[in-house]
Amino acid sequence: MARPDSPVRLARRDLGRLLAGAETPPAPRRRRGRWQHVLVQAGLLAAIGLTVAAARYLQDTRGAPEGRALVLAVASTVPPALAVRRPLWAWRLGYPALFLGVMDVTPEEAWPWNPVQVIGWLFVLVTVAARTDTGVAAWAGLLTLLPVYLFVDEQANAHGVTVLVVILLVLGDQIRRRRQSQAALVEQAEVSERERDRRAVLEERARIARELHDVVAHHMSMIAVQAESAPYRLGDQPERTRAEFTAIAGSARAALADMRRLLGVLRNEAEPSPVAPQPGLPDVPGLVDTARRAGMTVTLAAGPPPAVPAPVGLAAYRIAQEALANAARHAPGAAVRVTLRAHGRTLTVRVENDPAPARPAERGSGHGLTGMRERALALGGTFTAGHTADGGYAVHAELPWADTEDGNG
Repeated sequence: MARPDSPVRLARRDLGRLLAGAETPPAPRRRRGRWQHVLVQAGLLAAIGLTVAAARYLQDTRGAPEGRALVLAVASTVPPALAVRRPLWAWRLGYPALFLGVMDVTPEEAWPWNPVQVIGWLFVLVTVAARTDTGVAAWAGLLTLLPVYLFVDEQANAHGVTVLVVILLVLGDQIRRRRQSQAALVEQAEVSERERDRRAVLEERARIARELHDVVAHHMSMIAVQAESAPYRLGDQPERTRAEFTAIAGSARAALADMRRLLGVLRNEAEPSPVAPQPGLPDVPGLVDTARRAGMTVTLAAGPPPAVPAPVGLAAYRIAQEALANAARHAPGAAVRVTLRAHGRTLTVRVENDPAPARPAERGSGHGLTGMRERALALGGTFTAGHTADGGYAVHAELPWADTEDGNG
């Protein structure tokens, strides 16, 4: 466990920040309204007027030359103007002027600095206290008192300035604490809003999971049970019929397994549940075999699986899976051809079926085509789907990948 810094070390660190540390980040600028531009222009005119007034005071009261008076006047007005955005730099530029501003002071003057410099420096002190840590502001006030006790003749006046400096530092510190409290409240409100949004998402995910479990999973279980028990309930059946029932039951069980993994992801609030490895290009032959066992006439034209990146392999598998499902749904009994070809850094996936010998099923919602198109476009590829010249239907996707991507073998 790290030991806390000693008071001496902390004091040295705060002094270093005051003299040469990074400036306090200013508050983010908001879009200025018309009245804000008017205030900026009014402040600029006020700074010019105060500079002229300070120079005239030094010339009339102390008889300072015009050049010197103008330099000291600028040194009196620039720090408070700079303090609005850069309080530490304002203090660093204005502090030497406290020693230069006493030049040619006359015994008749109550203070060794011109009135503009006194008021401007008090504003700098308040700004430093309101924008920096307490230790940095304390050093700023302590060093300010050094020229006060050096150049103010009457000790009573010096003590009064000390009290005024302390009051200003406390006022600035209270302003800083209030701003920090308001910022903390705003941040807490944002956190609470994000937590409410997160809770709403989790509740919606739980609702979807309940619907999937109570409705879809129940029906899939019934399909699997009925398909497995059909050969025994219907008596002697041809071997091909038994194989089709077995394929239906297997597909239902596989769908149930995928749904259980999906339910695990939906119900997990922190991290996604572990899932099986995503399918890829080498799994397409197994997908075709499953379609054949389900009674479809499917042929696969593909050479050895090329070494494509995992996202490309997954997209090819999902496009072929959805295209086969569409062919079984909308062209029952038609022959289907699946073609996979790799040329260069592009994988071509084409699933084409002949015209349906039976009346096609009702037209679907089109979400399957949208999903296939989105997968292809997400990889920077192309996707087309439509009827062929002989009345069949074809899905064609071009899936490219960059040279720097790794293959999945």
